[in-house]
Amino acid sequence: MARKLAAEQLAAHLDLDSVAWHPHSPTSRRSLAESQADIEHFVEAHSRWVIEGCYSSLLALVLPFAEQLIFLNPGIETCQHNCRMRPFEPHKYSSKQAQDENLAMLLDWVAQYEQRDDEFSLQAHRRLFDQFHGLKVEYHDNLPFNAERSATSVSPR
Repeated sequence: MARKLAAEQLAAHLDLDSVAWHPHSPTSRRSLAESQADIEHFVEAHSRWVIEGCYSSLLALVLPFAEQLIFLNPGIETCQHNCRMRPFEPHKYSSKQAQDENLAMLLDWVAQYEQRDDEFSLQAHRRLFDQFHGLKVEYHDNLPFNAERSATSVSPR
C-alpha cells in the first residue's frame, strides 16, 4: 500500500525495516541513533515521501516532519491474511522458503498485537496516532488504496 501511494504521489518511499535492522544480520536491531540518522537523511533528501513501518520509536522521529498520518488498522485476521499473502521480500530474506519458515512466528506475533505493550503494539500506535496534529486517517479494512480514498473512506479520530 505504501509503495503504491508513493508511486501515485510521485514520492520517495522508505520501509522502516531497511533502517531498523543491520543489513547483513536481519535479526540484529540497529541503534536508535543509526536509524535516526538514516531517517533524517531520507527526509532531507526528498521533498515528498511516504514512510511505512510499525516501529513506534522510529515513527516518532518522523512525525515532526509529516503532513499526514495513515494508520492501517484492519484487525488481526486481516493482518494475518496479509502475512500469508505477502510476496517474497528479498530485502529481508535469502529465499521465499526462508521467508515462509518464519511465517508461523509472524502469525503468532500479529495475534498478540492488541495485548502487547511494546513499540509494535496497538497501544503504542494509538498513542502516536492520537498525538499527531496533522491530517490523519485510520483505515479499518484492507481495500486497495488510491489517492481519492483518503477523502471518501476514512475514519478520522
